[in-house]
Amino acid sequence: MKEVVHIGSRAAAGPDLQELMARVARGDQRAFSYVYDVVAAPVLGVVRAVLRDHAQSEEVTQEVLVEVWRTAPRYREDRGTAMNWILTLAHRRAIDRVRSVEAASAREHKAALLAHTPAFDEVSEQVETRLEREQVRRCLRTLTEVQRQSVSLAYYRGLTYRQVAELLSLPLGTVKTRLRDGLIRLRDCLGVSA
Repeated sequence: MKEVVHIGSRAAAGPDLQELMARVARGDQRAFSYVYDVVAAPVLGVVRAVLRDHAQSEEVTQEVLVEVWRTAPRYREDRGTAMNWILTLAHRRAIDRVRSVEAASAREHKAALLAHTPAFDEVSEQVETRLEREQVRRCLRTLTEVQRQSVSLAYYRGLTYRQVAELLSLPLGTVKTRLRDGLIRLRDCLGVSA
């Protein structure tokens, strides 16, 4: 025989929601069945008002009802009605879902932006390259004529030390020394650490 459950101030022929919650807190599955029947629709209404998505609302409603079963011992009658306690759980869970969905959306948006952002900024890369070239040219002007010729032939035209020596009609050792001295002066001028 099914017990009659009344909510509110009317006289109850069977246990009221507070009494049912006390029984649920002790693990009474039949009492939970009654609680479920009484609160499922109001919980769905609260959740749906927050989420506005039918499928998610049903999912969150189920989560809330499972939470009622698990946390029934935490309900305290002296702090309010069982219905208010359950609807508060529902509202909080719905808000948590909204925040979770918003956070996931923000993460996806950020990931999409990162996926479409070029690996480097072409304009700043070009400016930086131009500035570096200007600095190298300025530093090359600080070298002696023979050092500048030796460095230019070896590093810009790709000639070997021997080819540079032949082209400048200088002994190979002299070219090597001038290249070494020129590179040291370039390094110092450019501020490159050894």
